[in-house]
Amino acid sequence: MKIFKNIVFVLFGLMFANAGLDKFVHYMPIPEMDSAMQEIAKAMVALKWLLPLVGAVELLGGVLVLIPKTRLLGALMIFPVLIGILCHNATFAPEGLAIAGILFLINIWIFIDQGNKLKPLLG
Repeated sequence: MKIFKNIVFVLFGLMFANAGLDKFVHYMPIPEMDSAMQEIAKAMVALKWLLPLVGAVELLGGVLVLIPKTRLLGALMIFPVLIGILCHNATFAPEGLAIAGILFLINIWIFIDQGNKLKPLLG
């Protein structure tokens, strides 16, 4: 079970590191978008600081999740990004809710797995 858990956590970290890196290098193709999604994309590009910030958080959080000692910090960094992904998918792209939900559950699993480190933060 420990090997399976570590594989899942490493894949989780790699997915976010990849997504963050893509926001800087733009190597993944952009899927077709309807008009509402195009408006959102234009707004995000208009805010010149937003995509680099999200990309940096995803990249750094993903790399931190890869390292067992810093896994909790990485999961804490990724958590607000995942909330945004879930809300966006629930509103505009419900077909993406399945993968977003799985990623959210993996993040919660990291919190539960690292519960001994979380207790001092929660009081």
